[in-house]
This record gives sequence, C-alpha cells and structure tokens, in this order.
Amino acid sequence: MKHLLIVGGGPAGTAAATTAAARGCRVTLVEKSIVGGAAHLWDCIPSKTMTATAVRIDSIRNAAKLGLVAEPGQVDPRQLAARISKISESITASWNQLLGSQGVELIRGTGRFVGTNTAEVETETGTRRIDFDNALISTGSFPRVPPWAEIDGERILTTRDAYDLPVIPEHMVVIGSGVTGVEFVHIFNSLGSKVTIVVSRQQILPHRDPEVAAVLEADFIERGVKLVIGARAEAINRTDEGVEVVCDDGRIVRGSHALLAIGSIPLTASLDLEAAGIEHDHGYIAVDEFQVTSQPHIYAAGDCTGQMPLSSVASMQGKKIAQHLVGLPVRPIDYSKVTQAVFTEPEIASVGLEDIQAAQEGRKVRTTKVPFAANARGVLQGYQGGFVKVVSDPATGVVLGGTIVGHRASELIGILALAVQVDVRAEELIETILVHPSLSESITDAAE
Repeated sequence: MKHLLIVGGGPAGTAAATTAAARGCRVTLVEKSIVGGAAHLWDCIPSKTMTATAVRIDSIRNAAKLGLVAEPGQVDPRQLAARISKISESITASWNQLLGSQGVELIRGTGRFVGTNTAEVETETGTRRIDFDNALISTGSFPRVPPWAEIDGERILTTRDAYDLPVIPEHMVVIGSGVTGVEFVHIFNSLGSKVTIVVSRQQILPHRDPEVAAVLEADFIERGVKLVIGARAEAINRTDEGVEVVCDDGRIVRGSHALLAIGSIPLTASLDLEAAGIEHDHGYIAVDEFQVTSQPHIYAAGDCTGQMPLSSVASMQGKKIAQHLVGLPVRPIDYSKVTQAVFTEPEIASVGLEDIQAAQEGRKVRTTKVPFAANARGVLQGYQGGFVKVVSDPATGVVLGGTIVGHRASELIGILALAVQVDVRAEELIETILVHPSLSESITDAAE
C-alpha cells in the first residue's frame, strides 16, 4: 500500500486525498489551519457570499424597473460576517467528515521536508516524523503585500481583512484592477460604500477582452464608482480621517479605507524544498504536465505552482494526481479550455480562445456576438446589459471559445465550456432547441 503525504488541505489536497484513499492508498494530510483551503475558505467562499448579498441589494434597489415599490436594503455587517463564518465552518466540517469516513489521517500542524522521502510536522504537542512513498505539495498562496504598504487590518486591508469589518466603509479605495479587485469594487459599492479603484493600466481587467472591460467600466461609472486610470499606487498613508493612496504620477486618492488586491505569492517558504531536492522559482514549484516536480515521486498542485489560480483547477489537479499515482491512465489538463468567471454584476465568464487572443496569434477565426438586449428573457427580467460572443474555426465550424457578459454568466458558460471541451460545431449549437424564453437562447443565437 502506497503512503501518500499531502501538505496542504486546500481544493487540490482534499481532492487528491479522497481520490487516492478510494483507490487503496494510505493517506496522511497535514493542514495547519482549515480543511478546504485558506485561499478557498478565506477568499473565494467569503467573497462570493458577499457578492450574493450585493446582488440581492442591487435587485431591491432596481425593483422599480419591474414595477415594484421597495425600500433599499440595509446591510448588517456583523450578520453578514456571521453568515460567511457559518458557511465556511459548514464546508470545513463536511470535508472533515468525508476525509474521516475514507480513513484519511489528518494531522494539524506545519510540515516541512527533511529528505526526499521524509517530512517533519510541527504540532501543538511536538514534532512528528513521517516517512512517505509519495507526496503532494498543495500549500496554496496568500495575498501579496508590497514593501510600501503597512497592513493594519483596520484601515489598510488585504482581501482577507475585508470580510468581518465592524462597519461598512464610507469610502473604499481598491488598489488593483484584476479579477479580485473588480469583484470587491462591486461588493462594496452594492453594500453602500463610495468606491474608487486605482488602475495601473489603461483598462480594468488588463488581460481580458477590451469589449468585456468596457462593459464593466461603463457599469462602474453608472454606479458612481471613480476610476483612476493609468496610475500605479506607491504608498498608503494613514490620516486622521482615513487613508491616502499616493500614485506614481502624483495623484493622491483619499478614502476611509484602502484594500490591496494586487495578487498573491506562494506559501512555500517554510517547506524547505531544497531538503527534498525540489526545484522552484521564487517559491513557485516547477511541475510537468502530470504535476510531477523535479522529484518523480513528489507532486505539486494549486496556487503554489504558479498555474491558473482557480479552485476548480486545483481540485481537478488533485484528482488527476491521485489517478496518476496509482497508475491509472490520465489525460493532462488542457489549460486553454478552462472556464473562468468574474463575479461582478454583470458577471463575466469565458472559456477557450478569445478573438483578441486569436488576432495576437495570427489565427483566423469567426466571431459572432449577440447582445442580451435582444433576448426576451433578459428584457422582461431587466437584464439587458452585456452580450454573448462565440469564437469558432471558419473552416470546420468547431467552437473554439466564448465569452458571456451578463446576468448568470457563470452558469450560462457551461454550455460553451462543454462545446469547447468536446469540439462541438457551431451548427450543432444552432440546432439545439433551448427553453423559450431563456437567457441561454442568446448562446445559440450567437452561434449563427
């Protein structure tokens, strides 16, 4: 029986643990904080819980458009924080129960390597030595804090400080315009804060389709969000009234709070990777297509590899690692077909090839787009913003990718994700008869 040691109980670690245990492996899982993953349960789940509240508030505020008379919703920040905590605790409890039922040994502590097949775990009761046949490193990441920012958890915050604030900030200055940054802009604006976002590039979501960014920027402006474009923050100062964010072009942005959302760094410094002979680049562990490190019996997955930092990807990596470990045939993940979403309102979701990416690569594609303003369900429900875009091969008609901007985009993208995964042709999408009226009809319309 192979002994698999997993360091880090996030989406990758827990998926690998359950899959390997179900296939007869002895599994030991080392986790120092919460099973389910700190990044997942301290970032992803809390932020999406706040988003759910924000979307409901937006619905109430816009009720008059549907002929309803309603007072704007009021937010109790302490009750919201309690709900976030309860949801995270429930998920953790479910994982603990599942791991226990499959015979996975859970050790609470911090692990580090002392050899190629040996690790030590610091627990509350002392140090424990563990010999293993195979290992998986899935320790995740934590928010990046630059030298010029002094986090105090009160006025100057990382994303993980934002979930249990005692009051709704009067004016939140969000630094960073990637996925996390724009999600928090939407959250705090909907909760009632005045919001300013500092954008170092010339558009928000700098690595995404400009058409997508334009829709979201227009929505932000309509909401009253101030966009400070082309400015890179280089200092945050506490003042008597709140904070000042100093930008490299001399502009100063003032607010009551500042939130840093400028990426993350791998949580690997304490693992002593060199002791196990594991190669890495500034903490990011190098892996091959099967997630194998420079040591053939040691795997790595999730944020600590520098690959796509998505819980869904990490979970799939964990499953495939366990299958590879026991000798099952494994098809490597095709990262070009991974589905992604931004949980603003409107939501943004995409999969596969974007037309702007195709243009950069010199590939010929056929791009078709349909606005939700032409969708009956969108009109009657008041969801008319955004669009569906489908990218296909002009020679074969195979769907190569797609983008959806609009209400429930993260759910609707599933149709296009399946189409991209199994090489469905656009004409096959067109022949699919969907429910009428439904938002999903725009997908088949866009395929024409």
